[in-house]
Amino acid sequence: MGLRDDLERFREVGEQRREDLADFIKYGDLAGGRGRIQIPVKIVSLPEFEYDQRDQGGVGQGDGDTPDVGQPVGQPQPQPGEGDDDGDGDEPGEDGGDHEYYEMDPEEFAQELDEELGLDLEPKGKKVVEEKEGPFTDLTRTGPDSTLDFERMFKEGLKRKLAMDFDEDFLREVCKVDGFGPRDVFEWARGERIPVSMAWIEDAYDDIPPAERGVWASIEELEDEVERESVQAKIRREGIKHVPFRREDERYRHPEIIEEKEKNVVVVNIRDVSGSMREKKRELVERTFTPLDWYLTGKYDNAEFVYIAHDAEAWAVEREEFFGIRSGGGTKISSAYELAQELLEEYPWSDWNRYVFAAGDSENSSNDTEERVIPLMESIPANLHAYVETQPSGNAINATHAEELERHFGTDAEDVAVAYVNGADDVTDAIYEILSTEDDTNE
Repeated sequence: MGLRDDLERFREVGEQRREDLADFIKYGDLAGGRGRIQIPVKIVSLPEFEYDQRDQGGVGQGDGDTPDVGQPVGQPQPQPGEGDDDGDGDEPGEDGGDHEYYEMDPEEFAQELDEELGLDLEPKGKKVVEEKEGPFTDLTRTGPDSTLDFERMFKEGLKRKLAMDFDEDFLREVCKVDGFGPRDVFEWARGERIPVSMAWIEDAYDDIPPAERGVWASIEELEDEVERESVQAKIRREGIKHVPFRREDERYRHPEIIEEKEKNVVVVNIRDVSGSMREKKRELVERTFTPLDWYLTGKYDNAEFVYIAHDAEAWAVEREEFFGIRSGGGTKISSAYELAQELLEEYPWSDWNRYVFAAGDSENSSNDTEERVIPLMESIPANLHAYVETQPSGNAINATHAEELERHFGTDAEDVAVAYVNGADDVTDAIYEILSTEDDTNE
């Protein structure tokens, strides 16, 4: 077997593992905590090295424990009863083993689910846990001499030199052109874009002896006889000592302060436990919410979970009772959001990412969705609000909560997702719908 074949086999193993993950989410036993996750996998033989059976090694001889003549080196002598076809040994493969389960932590689970569903959720850091010095990129007007940004100061001075300097000797010769007065010299200099003031020209003109005025018949004659020196050439000749540095050009480098932010998340799981939420509906809620819990645990540095059960009233519960609890009361979904809003006060939006996931069969008391639930969802800052409708036998006549949410927020909302789970086959699609909806701009 060549290397190409081995790589193909490993690729198949990875694909098989992701298929096993999807099957596990849809049909497997999800009971357990958020620590280590055991996923049943189909046995796939991995490539391994195998010695050429034609190469039986060297030949040795000896007594006792040493090989006899003709016995391959490294191969023990057969013992009585070994190798017989009618032996009493177990048949190959009868013993079970740990290889029938693949164990992963939430981080790996999240990575595998990203691969399987094509997700790309990048958690945002919220709470600042450390500030440290970064590169010296910030500039201030004061500081120790050792942090002076001399390169910047030199560039500022050089730009000023290029913008303001000119060949003074040549301009004095222009003052000697026949028929030129100070105004004529100034107009010519302005046409040549020479940055000179009228006052400078007047002083230069007054300093010219009368006998030297009119020595040049024209500008053209002057330019033919006298070479004008560029500012760049003058800087090369004079050196940088003539580059004008000013106090306002001084800048001192300071390190950029980098904030290390911890990726904190609080997940509020809300479930309808009223009498209409029978066993199959409760199972679909668990099958959807549990992988979401695992996924977000794996994505964030610190994950907290709040579980709220409700019928016509709401109360906080532990995870162990969240999926199994059942009540005979009616349904008022807004009671759960009122409690969620209260409990989330312990997790400030400035420090915590927030997810609010609710699930039920879409049955709700009259007008509660429009008058109370939707305003509460809009008032609770969160990365994402999601509602999962579970109706294994099809929608009931009064199961309109999910539809009302979609009608109000729209199907393209960036922070509200609505998913429908009518059976186990819908679970991974619902998870994708939820996790792919989050608005990346939420801060």
